[in-house]
Amino acid sequence: MNMPNDFSDTTVRIKNWVSLYSDTMYTWAYYKTGNKESAEDLVQDTFLSACQSIHAFEGRSDPKTWLLGILKNKIAEHFRKIYRSPVLAENPETKHKTNEWLNNFFDEDGSWNKDQCPSEWIMESENPLDNAEFLSVMQDCMGKLPPNWNAAIQLKYLEERKGDLICQELQISPTNFWQMLHRAKLQLRRCLEIHWFKKL
Repeated sequence: MNMPNDFSDTTVRIKNWVSLYSDTMYTWAYYKTGNKESAEDLVQDTFLSACQSIHAFEGRSDPKTWLLGILKNKIAEHFRKIYRSPVLAENPETKHKTNEWLNNFFDEDGSWNKDQCPSEWIMESENPLDNAEFLSVMQDCMGKLPPNWNAAIQLKYLEERKGDLICQELQISPTNFWQMLHRAKLQLRRCLEIHWFKKL
């Protein structure tokens, strides 16, 4: 039995795209997630979606641009799933430890404790994101965040989603979302000060 020509053409086109763009897409997905397995799964899911919706690609844009658009949506969906995961619900013990940790930063009046006050960062270059070693440290620090804090940071700053849209997508209150971002940024700053900026 002969397969229709359009099926054969689609197969050839997708194989060609896999050969041309899979490395770039994997690098992008890994940069966003910091996880090898997640990046591989996201790239596979992207090509599967591209195969299923190939009729929607009219060739007006570069295939790479179209594929990265699909991948971007897959990454956002990935973080929404992490954020909504029921295993991430904060139990009383975890919440107590988190509050104790936050109290180390501030005194009773809400001012910075002297030994926790942010220090001035000295940068060797204008944009540390151009430094591969810094990116590696940043990824490690991101990986130390609780998964839902990590997801909040990724959606807000790497996916550049607006706060109100994120709250709507995740079905959480703005107060909860901004509190989580605040805590995540405090921990990230502390981690970077310990593992990067104090080395300079």
